[in-house]
Parts: sequence; structure tokens; C-alpha cells
Amino acid sequence: MKECSKNILPRAGAVLVLLLLWHMLARALQLAILPGPLEAFSVFFAEMQKGLGHHFLISTYRVLAAILVSFAVGVPLGLLLGREEKLDRFFSPFVYLIYPIPKVVFLPLVMVLLGLGDLAKIFLITLVVVFQIFMTTRDAAKGVNKAVIYSMQSLGANRLQIYLHVVWPACLPKVLTALRIGSGTAIAILFIAETWSSRVGLGYYLLNAWSSFMWDKVFAGIIGMALLGFIIYTALDFLERKLCPWEYV
Repeated sequence: MKECSKNILPRAGAVLVLLLLWHMLARALQLAILPGPLEAFSVFFAEMQKGLGHHFLISTYRVLAAILVSFAVGVPLGLLLGREEKLDRFFSPFVYLIYPIPKVVFLPLVMVLLGLGDLAKIFLITLVVVFQIFMTTRDAAKGVNKAVIYSMQSLGANRLQIYLHVVWPACLPKVLTALRIGSGTAIAILFIAETWSSRVGLGYYLLNAWSSFMWDKVFAGIIGMALLGFIIYTALDFLERKLCPWEYV
């Protein structure tokens, strides 16, 4: 209970400060493109009942699906290449060539090959996030204390047991950190993907409101995007505290 209050109170304070600054800026500028927080949130809650809620759920599904696929692909590959030097030496040149390329440039090609539905958007988000998870996991696996591995081997542990009981627990905190960082990237790519020939999702909602100069709805969409990111980030932070309690001792 004390740990929960330690986390909630500072975040609640930060939210209040941001809302106050937003209110002061809106009052000072008096511009239609910058409604105050009370107006924006009232529109947000009203729009959630009119259709924004559906857009929110679709975007949530796309982001979560992409994060789960990225985790399922990036973590095993990262663990494997991080511990198997021969494989790492073979694949490293390809990784260093592909990783710096901004994957969002493949958006037109992905849409042509996979269509305009969920599959294309999930694939594009995964294409970006999986590299972040893979690279972090690989570097973490490389840094595992060799003395611990030698101790396990001396006790008769096989390779699979070493991966499960030594390498994976040692890498887990960094993997979860990569997931938190990747969640922000995923939502940014989601916005780009949903503004491209899409008829549903928060990105589409935002673009439609923007093109119609409905600034109150624009901010309702922004709040929706922020809420989605906050929920995912908070959930991953909660998971880390539960799965890696030694990190908070």
C-alpha cells in the first residue's frame, strides 16, 4: 500500500501541474486552436460515447498485438544471438545495416502488399518495435555474468536450463524497459499508419478532426492517444515491479 501511494501521489501531482500550465497557456493565448483542459476533457468524454471509444479500442488492439508479436520475436532472437557468438558474428552485419533504416519509409510498400487493414498496421509497428526489443535483449544477454553461468554448468545445468534460470532473469529488467520505451514508439507509428488510407483508429479520428478544423475534437484525440500510452506504460511498470522485485530493493 505504501509503495502504491509512493507511485500514485507524484504522478497525480505531475498531472495537476500539467493541467494548470495548460489552462494558463490557453487563457493567455485565447486561441481557437488551443482549448482549455476543461473544454477538451468534456469533449473527450462526450466523444467516447459517440465513436471515439471504438477508435480507442481498435488502436489499443493494434498496439498491443504489435507489442506482443515484437516481444515473441525479439526476445528469443536477442537471447540467442547474445549468447551464441558464432551466430552473432554471422548476423551482426545484417543487423547493423537494417537497424538504422527508418522502418516507417516502408509504409507504402507494406500497405500495397498487406492491404489497408489491421495486418498492415500491426506489421509496420512490429517492424519498428521488434528491433528495439531485439537489440536491448541481445546486449543484455551479452552482459550476463559469466561466473554465474560457469557455476550453473559446474552443477550440471544444460544449455536450456542456463537460458531459463540465468540468462532470462538477468535480461528481464532491461527487456521490460525496452518494452516501455517501445510502447511510445509503437503509438507514434500507429498514428502515422492510421492516417494513411484508414477509416478507424485514433490516428484517423485525429486527422479527420484536424482536416475539419474541429480543434476541440483534435484535443480529444490527443487525450485518447496520451491515455493509451499512459495505460500501456503503467501496466509495463507494474509488471516490472512484480516480476523484478530485486530491482527495487
